[in-house]
Amino acid sequence: MISILNNTCCFIGHRKISETEQLKEQLYQEIENLITQKNVNTFFFGSKSQFDDLCYKLVTQLKMKYKYIKRIYVRAEYPSINEEYKVYLLKYYEDTYYPEKAIGATKSIYVKRNYEMIEKSKFCIIYYKEDYSPNNRKSGTKIALDYALQQQKIIIQFPK
Repeated sequence: MISILNNTCCFIGHRKISETEQLKEQLYQEIENLITQKNVNTFFFGSKSQFDDLCYKLVTQLKMKYKYIKRIYVRAEYPSINEEYKVYLLKYYEDTYYPEKAIGATKSIYVKRNYEMIEKSKFCIIYYKEDYSPNNRKSGTKIALDYALQQQKIIIQFPK
């Protein structure tokens, strides 16, 4: 039996990306390869970035072909949600949860959420550009990339 760690992938990337047809094609091929060659069936998503939005669209397209794959939204807001909001989220994802380790986090909430997704994944698809520096500080994506490297995850980095 494959453990959840072996058949999972998370997506992390900058808030703003250069979305090109080439990027979309490359991402689609990488994601489909993970599904067909590596038996990945669970994908973790955060929010707040164009990269997350693009990956969500591509995984959703692939879900038409591979009905068994799951999209999981890992929230960085709202530790508790009401039934109405949960029903709304479950129209788009197969599950959602708030990481226990993020409870009480303030500015570092997105970092903690990203760590959670990385820890639960074998594969990390990361969109990182060296010259991207919001507000002249280290980007959250760079922090996540460094953590994924430290955790010895299999990283598929974009842009290629």
